[in-house]
Amino acid sequence: MTRATPDRAAGLAGCARALADGTVTSRSLVEDALARIEATRGTLNAFRLVRAEAALAEADAADRELAAGGRRPLLGVPVAVKDDMDVAGMPTAFGCRGEFPPVAEDGEAVRRLREAGAVVVGKTNTCEFGQWPFTEGPAFGETRNPWHTGHTPGGSSGGSAAAVAAGLVPAALGSDGAGSVRIPASWTHLIGIKPQRGRISTWPRAESFQGITVNGTLARNVEDAALLLDAASGSHAHDLHRPAALRVSDAVGRDPGRLRVALSLKPPFTAVPARLMPEVRSRVVALAERLAALGHEVEEADPPYGQIGLTFVPRATAGIAERVRESPHPALLDGRTRDAARLGRLLGGVPLRAARRAEARLHRRIGAFFGTYDVVLAPTTAAPPPRIGALHELSGFRTDRAMIAACPYAWPWNVLGWPGVNVPAGFVRDGLPVGAQLLGPADSEPLLVSLAAQLEADLRWHEHWPPAPSEPVPAESGPAVGP
Repeated sequence: MTRATPDRAAGLAGCARALADGTVTSRSLVEDALARIEATRGTLNAFRLVRAEAALAEADAADRELAAGGRRPLLGVPVAVKDDMDVAGMPTAFGCRGEFPPVAEDGEAVRRLREAGAVVVGKTNTCEFGQWPFTEGPAFGETRNPWHTGHTPGGSSGGSAAAVAAGLVPAALGSDGAGSVRIPASWTHLIGIKPQRGRISTWPRAESFQGITVNGTLARNVEDAALLLDAASGSHAHDLHRPAALRVSDAVGRDPGRLRVALSLKPPFTAVPARLMPEVRSRVVALAERLAALGHEVEEADPPYGQIGLTFVPRATAGIAERVRESPHPALLDGRTRDAARLGRLLGGVPLRAARRAEARLHRRIGAFFGTYDVVLAPTTAAPPPRIGALHELSGFRTDRAMIAACPYAWPWNVLGWPGVNVPAGFVRDGLPVGAQLLGPADSEPLLVSLAAQLEADLRWHEHWPPAPSEPVPAESGPAVGP
């Protein structure tokens, strides 16, 4: 039987349909993904670890299952996961230097992907403990943006974003603790879904970083991001956060109705000044105008954030302190990581408990805003992606200032634990992508996905691809080949 050549534009859903129809094999899809990963080691460096041999064996098993009539949502489709998620037989270094032992079991999100039939081809690069909006470090080198390899793809899910944007895999899992799915999605022209806290399990952790970090999805189009979300969703028995199950894919193509949209351009208050760059503002405002043209009621209004930042810092730094305590190689950690852990230890008592208690009040106050508006449209970042190295070599204080100045918009939704979706907003100087967030109250993923899909049908952003990588860029190391 003649098999069609794999098409990187087919996407996650397209690959699943082609596999079910018998027009392509899982082995050909996985071989193609592995070849693309290898070809971009020197230009993008998206992967920390690649499961070449194991992925091909799993692809062959998927082909046998398909030939026997087996059908699962992602049977035989190659995907990637961020290197903060456990994959059985592989280490989980989470951006850190040193040798890490292989883990015995898949994390719950990875287990559910396998249950849906997906083939995990590898683990993508992330900065140390996912702290920063860039994906660089001595453990793996620099991960680069497919749209412009002189710039970062963002972070901390930068490896997953680069892999998807360049078509190495059709979709990938990332995690989002202060925008770490939405920021790289914004800077690589992708859909990035940060779901409701607990929608995708973080097990073997009952919660991650004191509940501010959730697992999410990155894809080139809304259908694929929603499909991966549904495949990975579900709770472990020991998860602290277990929202009621829902199916997000059903909202793709559904008319969202006429919505009241709050265009929020003012950054939440932080101790560091943050200014929305005019070129980014114009792209977000243009997106608001498209929403109005589609029949939605759009007006400028800002959620009543108040001093929400006071509740974020104790949770974030206490979470880092937990990771540092568990680290097998604390002496190899970045000095900024150790400084953040020291602060986390100081804030880990009364301030942390107060920050956790404040969440209920924030839910009531900001939740009341959604009595007037259905959705918030906000910039995902205040600036386009910085150049490689612009943030990596800074001191801790200067890193924090630069990070807040560039990315002041995403983190409040991590405190709240509510869903947000990055959508592409277009390009600014030198063809650099920027994005906008659609933000909603608890359990609003279907509404946000429905609206994102409506915008996508109108703007066709998924039809734009980055240029082919040119000359290889020297990296400190490429991806290792694992089991």
